[in-house]
Amino acid sequence: VQLVESGGGLVQAGGSLRLSCAASGSTFSINAMGWYRQSPVKQRELVATIFGGGGSTNYADSVKGRFTIFGDNAKNTTYPQMNSLKPGGTAVYYCRTGVIKDWGRPHQYDYWGQGTQVAVSS
Repeated sequence: VQLVESGGGLVQAGGSLRLSCAASGSTFSINAMGWYRQSPVKQRELVATIFGGGGSTNYADSVKGRFTIFGDNAKNTTYPQMNSLKPGGTAVYYCRTGVIKDWGRPHQYDYWGQGTQVAVSS
């Protein structure tokens, strides 16, 4: 499975960005997609997840109410809509997919994208 993220960029605080992550290859087995962010001053944080089928979502408290993740199963793509961005949201955003049961550990079928940079200016 290959993942390609896009949509990052520079935005002012309070602004919005919409990222995307498209999965290709042997996607028949994947069951969920998650988005992480990591900056040089913070440890990696899982910010949003979405499961296939019913599309249930979960968010980190740090982004709840500001981020919404959408999924398009037909395109194997997810789109986190990030509103009211804060300077603390400056990070590289990564998507992850595979056969995921526990976001806190690696799995046999577990794939990461290359990341897309988001910079939020104050």
